[in-house]
Formats: sequence, structure tokens, C-alpha cells
Amino acid sequence: MKPSKMIGGDYSLELNNIYHTGQVEPASCFQKLFGSVQTGLILKDITLEVRAGEVMAILGSKGSGKRALLEVIARRSKGLSRGQILLDGRPLTQAMFNQCCAYVGHRADLVPSLSVQQTLHYAANLSIGSQISGYVKDSRVRQVLADLALSQVARHSVEALTEGEYRRLVIGTQLVKDPVLLLLDEPTAGLDPLTTYLVVSMVSSHAKRRGRAVILTMEKPRSDVFPFLERVAYLCLGDLVYAGPTRMMLDYFRAVGFPCPEMENPLMYYLCLSTVDRRSRERFVESNAQIVALVEKFKMEGAPYRKSSAMSVLLGSPTGDHQSNSHPYPYSAQESSITQIGMTLYQRQFASTFGCSWQALFYLTARLIALPVAFLLIWMFYRDIKDYQTTFISRSGLLLTCITTTYLTSIFTTVYTFAPHRTRYYQENQDGTYNGPLFLISYFTFSLPLAFLTVAGSSAILYQLMKFNSWTELSLFAAVLLSCYLFAEQLVVAVMAISKNMYNTSVFCIYVVSVMIVLGSGMLRSYRGMSDWLSWITYATQTRR
Repeated sequence: MKPSKMIGGDYSLELNNIYHTGQVEPASCFQKLFGSVQTGLILKDITLEVRAGEVMAILGSKGSGKRALLEVIARRSKGLSRGQILLDGRPLTQAMFNQCCAYVGHRADLVPSLSVQQTLHYAANLSIGSQISGYVKDSRVRQVLADLALSQVARHSVEALTEGEYRRLVIGTQLVKDPVLLLLDEPTAGLDPLTTYLVVSMVSSHAKRRGRAVILTMEKPRSDVFPFLERVAYLCLGDLVYAGPTRMMLDYFRAVGFPCPEMENPLMYYLCLSTVDRRSRERFVESNAQIVALVEKFKMEGAPYRKSSAMSVLLGSPTGDHQSNSHPYPYSAQESSITQIGMTLYQRQFASTFGCSWQALFYLTARLIALPVAFLLIWMFYRDIKDYQTTFISRSGLLLTCITTTYLTSIFTTVYTFAPHRTRYYQENQDGTYNGPLFLISYFTFSLPLAFLTVAGSSAILYQLMKFNSWTELSLFAAVLLSCYLFAEQLVVAVMAISKNMYNTSVFCIYVVSVMIVLGSGMLRSYRGMSDWLSWITYATQTRR
């Protein structure tokens, strides 16, 4: 899809009669397995609009459907949805959203060993194609750093950032591609008042300067963010209580008999009005009936507010100043090639391991030094080994110790170094940036030389102790250890594709490797002493092959 055929300069996002049915409570593994997950209607007849250069806040209490609405817009929702979502008058498909829009979830994990500037640099290379020059990409990164007040910490590692700086950086990884529509799920949750003000003001400034539409959710809006919101929508249990310009919100609620008291935060006041009071049965019935009446009232009288332009309310004209400086085509309209994405993933792996942060030093130590140090300890324990096997310290035991140590070191190293990139992959894969095979190819391409170096160095430590007769025997010994190291690494990667918990992954992989060593190595139990069925099982283990 060519950029010129994608988005016009003055566009809008329209939601018409959106219904969504999905999971309404957490489900156990058995419920998911047998398809008995309890579902219900989460969104009910949602109709609203947001235009270029505007910031819309979706307000509601927990469970009101705010996140579900964002996921429906982003085409990430699980369940049945019906209704019409139009961007610039055309149906918003998942491919179109991934190409020119962006979604920032409530929880986003970045690679901790990278610097702030590196994080934005690699985010730009992953989402902006090679048709855009490197100078333009670097300029865009510097602009985002300045817009989000991150220039002073550009060289700081991600792990050293404060909560507010981290949240702004997460937003920056999406802003760097200049999306025409930006969805933010609770961007100010857990932040102090000043940081909340900064985040909302920076997002609003970006929307007006670049002519972009922004939708964000908030659970506890403060009064000082009111001037930055052109539109607001109130949700209660999936129903729309109000959707329209914030400046017309006061007039609407005053007209239906609910004026906002003086010296009161209007955003919070009407949020409380749109929330069911569960303090007592009487208050529950009363507030529920009141909300039902407000929902029906807005369905009958809310059409002029939904389609009314916030800019016309503020400026008295249907157009705003943002359009003169609007940038209709996002940088991400030029898609990155597979080669560029693969190279960027490799470079990010390299930077995260050979960086200057403490986390990078830990990754480098785990990959290159951990196994040689372990083998040095083995050498210290076995240095008095004799040439005959009747002693307590034998060469069979030395070989078994080397194999076991290689397995365990590889497991622990991979668990800690692969986890951040695995988590980042899942989030970038949802954005449609790249797929799993490309991620694994880039990871193992980077990991293989490091595995070869650490195994080669470890084998050399035991060269004299093992009393090899030639370099060929040493090479065979190193090849055996390398196969064990790579097998354990691939086992961890496969398990971590299913398990999110690092501890559970480590325990499971150690158990699998222990069974392989006991059954398949032939050092702890003779093959001849096994029953036939157990002997056949050993052929499936890597240690026997």
C-alpha cells in the first residue's frame, strides 16, 4: 500500500455501533482447554469520533471496558466484535493499523541493558524502511528525545530510568515512527501528579504539532490535564455515558440535570457520576438506575456531541492550526525489509551484550566467562587425578562433571539473557513488526559464535588434565560440549515460548537434562542393566546420540 493512498491530511477515526463479546473473568487452564471460558457482552453500541490533532480520553472505573475498546480499535481483541471502525473513511484493518497506527499497552518491557538513545534508534530501524535515510531516522530520534524530555538521559541505560522516564521512553518507541493514530492504555497509572501532567502535555503537544489523533485511557483523571483533552468518553460496564468535546461536556450534563459544582474537577466528578456505587444495596440500585437513564439519554440526544468538532468549539471554525503543520504520512508507511529487520535485531542483541551498563556486563559475563570459570573450578578439584580409574576422582567422573556443568551453565545463561528479548519480541510481534522465525534466526546467529568461544576456552582449560593425545581429540571433546551447550540453549528457548516464568523454565529444563544424563549418558547406569523399554527411551536423549 503506497503512502499516498493511505491517509489524508485531515482525517478522523470513527467508531459506529461497536459491540464486543469476550472473556469476563479469569479462566483456568482446564477451562481454556475445554472451551468453557465464561464470556459476556463487554462493549455495547459504542459510537464516537476523534479527529486529527485531537486527544481523546476514555474514562471509566475498573471493568468499564476501556482496555477492551482500545484492543478492538487495534484489532487485538479476543472474542466476537461487530460494528464499523473507519480511519479516514476506510475500514481500519489489522494490516492498516500495524502500518500507520500504534498501540502502547499498560505494561511494556524494554531491553534493560540498552541506553535510551539505542532503544529509540533500534525501534526506528525496525519500523521505518530503508527508503527513509539514516539521517532522517537519527533526526527523528533526536526530535522524540527532545519532545519527551529525555535528551538529558539519552546515554543512560533503561534499567537506570525513573518510572516517569521509563513510561515516556515506552511511548517514544511508538512515537518515533510518527503514527497517525496513537492508542495509550493507562499511560499515567502509578505516576506522581507532576509526571502525569508532563506525560499528558507532551502527548497533546505531539498531537497538535504533527496533526495526529491520540486516544488514551485514564482511571483517575486530574483537573490539570483537562486543558489538554479535546474529547472525552465515559464508559460504565460497556455502555457509553458521554462522548464528545470536553468543552461541550459541561453544557450537556447541565442540560440533563447534572451541573458540575464550582471548584470541582469536572473530569472526576462526571467519572464518579458514571460509576456504580457498591457501598450499599440501596446506593447500588440507585446509582445503577441513574447510569441506565444517562446512557439512554445520550443515545437519544448525544448524536450532535459525538460528531461535533472539538476544534470548532475552541477556535470557532471547523479547522485548527494543527493542519498547517500536519504530516499526513507516517514514517512507518515505508515498511522495513526482512534484511533490515534481521540486521537490526542482530545489532540490538550485540549492543545489549557489549554495552556499558551493569546489566550488559552481567550478560557478557554469563555468555563468555561463566563456563570457563566453572571449568576452572573443575580443574582445581580434579588436578590430582591419576591415570587409573580405581581412585575416587576418575576421568569418567570428570567427563560427567564437564557435561553436566555445560548443560546447567547454558540453561542459566539462556534463561537470564534470552528473557528480555523474548518479552520484547512478543510486544513487537503484536505490532506486526516481525515474526518468530526471523527473531530466532537473528538470536541464534548472534549466540552461536559466543557459545563457540566460551566452550573452546573452557575445553582448553582441561586440555592437560584430560591428557589428550592430539588436537583432534580436544576438538572432539569441545564438539561434544558445544552440542550439549547448544541443546540446552535451544531447550530453554523452546520452553520460554510457552512459559513466562523464568524460575519454572529453569526447573523444567534442569529436570529434563537430569533425566537425559541419568538415562542416556551411560555413566551413572549401564545400558545393559536397563529394561528393554527404558533402553529404547535412551535413544531419544541427546546424551546417548
